[in-house]
Amino acid sequence: MGLMTSVRVARWGLPVLLLLFPGSSFAQQPLSVAQAVARARAHNPTVRAAEAGARQAGRRVAEARAGWLPRVDYAEGWQRGDQPVFVFSSLLMQRQFTAANFALDALNNPAAINNYHSGVSVEQQVFDGGRLRSAIRAAELSREIAGLATTETSSGIALQTTQAYGAALVAAANTRAAAAAVKAAEEDLQHAEHRRDVGVAPEADVLALQVHLAQMRERQIASTSEEAIARARLNQLMGDPLETRYALDEPAPAAAALPSLDALEQDALAHRPEVKQADAQVQLAEAARGAARAGWLPDVAVQGLYDLNGGQFDSRASSWTVGAQLRWNVFNGGADLARTRAAADGIARAEAARDQVTSAVRLDVLSARQALESARAREAVGQAAVAQARESQRMIRDRYEAGLATVTDLLRAATAVLDAESQRTAATVDILTSQAALDHALGRQ
Repeated sequence: MGLMTSVRVARWGLPVLLLLFPGSSFAQQPLSVAQAVARARAHNPTVRAAEAGARQAGRRVAEARAGWLPRVDYAEGWQRGDQPVFVFSSLLMQRQFTAANFALDALNNPAAINNYHSGVSVEQQVFDGGRLRSAIRAAELSREIAGLATTETSSGIALQTTQAYGAALVAAANTRAAAAAVKAAEEDLQHAEHRRDVGVAPEADVLALQVHLAQMRERQIASTSEEAIARARLNQLMGDPLETRYALDEPAPAAAALPSLDALEQDALAHRPEVKQADAQVQLAEAARGAARAGWLPDVAVQGLYDLNGGQFDSRASSWTVGAQLRWNVFNGGADLARTRAAADGIARAEAARDQVTSAVRLDVLSARQALESARAREAVGQAAVAQARESQRMIRDRYEAGLATVTDLLRAATAVLDAESQRTAATVDILTSQAALDHALGRQ
């Protein structure tokens, strides 16, 4: 009963899956791994968000540099009242004060008046102890860090896309291998049924091959589902609709000799955005210390004010004032000292983080290089293993038809071919993904 159920599931499950995942029978647009990476860099939302963050950080530089320029404010106002000081000062500013206004009753109980006021003020910072310079430097470093973060994000997406492309390649190869295994199992079952019908093979051989065929069909169903998921993951990274299907191209493995580990490490330390970010973080901490030290120095600014005051909107008297101001904090409870010491600790922390990043980059390069060497070796072994497994299957089939091999030998040979194909494809894709991981570790992507 269990055998018949498995056979029914295998027989009817695949057509259902083909209905659920249409498109394999239609012409598909070819897609290389380089094209997939380019699409992901251009359309992935994570990359777009990082690019927007970099642009935002760039705006902060312009905002900080604006401190070099004078500040100009314009004010327009209106007041009305009979408050004695307000009336007295307004009449003076309007240049309308007369001797009659010195009368005690007029001073103590003035009539309500209007004052329309317009004013333009200008202030230019002359010296601030280096605060502005430190702020601009910090903004520039933040822009650099944001740009490097964009590069890092784009590189990470490129690596993820390559890995997803490789996973889709493996899944597609497994689907093809499973389909070939189903076809081979069907042929073996037909031979076994023929041999049983002519009396040279037992019924047990037929039953064993029926079970094997059901297993291969179930494996085909599973691999088809895995391929659909892998393709959807790749489409998501590229910003495409999840159901889009591309004809994936299995790249030829590169055979170029790898540089020495020391050369690769030096290359990575020179180009990895994480290392450059760590250096920029140290410089940012140094800029913060410069800003903290500026708290010990005075501020010097010059100001100018041009006023218009009048009892009526269209009739006003003008006046102007210029001046300079020096402000020097003498004591604020030790906050400046604490701020300076905290900035020094920030530099020490940034330097320690840079050392940690450097060590992590070296480990990434070592791991990626070893993985690539291993994948190349496994791919060469896999090629030979596939050829041997296919030849062995052919020989065992001939021997089985001649009555010199058992059905168990036949099943083992079929399984060996399927496993060898999967291992070879996985090794080939591992070369692709390991090379991408090495490029990522070197900061080349």
